[in-house]
Amino acid sequence: MSQYHVSVLLNESINNLKIRPEGTYVDVTFGAGGHSRTILTKLNAKGRLYAFDQDPDAVANVPDDMRFELIRSNFRYLRRFLRLEGVESVDGIIADLGVSSHQLDMPERGFSYRFDAPLDMRMNPLSDLTAADVLRTYDEVELIRVLSAYGEVRNAKTLALAIVQHRKLSAIRTTFDLNGLLDQYAMGPKMKYLSQVYQALRIEVNDEIGALKDMLQDGLSVLKNGGRFVVITFHSIEDRLVKNFFKTGNFDGIADKDHYGNIYRPFTMVEKKVITASYEEQKNNVRSRSAKLRVVEKL
Repeated sequence: MSQYHVSVLLNESINNLKIRPEGTYVDVTFGAGGHSRTILTKLNAKGRLYAFDQDPDAVANVPDDMRFELIRSNFRYLRRFLRLEGVESVDGIIADLGVSSHQLDMPERGFSYRFDAPLDMRMNPLSDLTAADVLRTYDEVELIRVLSAYGEVRNAKTLALAIVQHRKLSAIRTTFDLNGLLDQYAMGPKMKYLSQVYQALRIEVNDEIGALKDMLQDGLSVLKNGGRFVVITFHSIEDRLVKNFFKTGNFDGIADKDHYGNIYRPFTMVEKKVITASYEEQKNNVRSRSAKLRVVEKL
């Protein structure tokens, strides 16, 4: 498991889940199983843990435990699959939204600019759309949307035009094909620029924003009153959505009021300030430096 992925903010997230030994919990991002295994140590024989992961490689990390069930699906279908398991409500939900180290370190998955590999980036290898498809078929306007909205790429218009012009002469099929093009247009630190473009493509390929919205809404519907919702984010786009939803129950961050002016709040903030990794964790795990942990309790 340690070679697959190191769980970020493990103790902070599990402690804030406030686990009841006999409770029912959901880990919507199973991955290497670090969070799940720790949750299981805090459950008694009556406790139950359901986990979601759409990556077939995650199956190898499933613990041999009768209290545990892995649901091989995108977490956007949280409510639907819990109902299929006969579960209508749960005591807590945890989500670690970071891409696993395992996925980043497998060249053939095409998530990283470090390796020469096909531009894939699918979390679920059975889904249709790849990053190469996005670069091959999206028009200039669509590319601008992806690069600016999901990567916050400063010269999104210039890069989108360059992609459209480049593919007329040569297809962009591999990570190194893309890197060669990005070398000509990088703004600021090169590695950061590459990361922004790759992030944008990955989010588009996997519809990560749409899936996150669906999961948060489903999570609110299945979480019991007093249940905890714990989410770890790794970039400002998803963190903004989580922050707004936790605060107002919608993704715009605008409070809903009734006819009497009373504000609707689905949650109470357990920690008013965002929780970040300790200096020691950041030193030992570079990927923890951008992590933000938010915790709420359903009213």
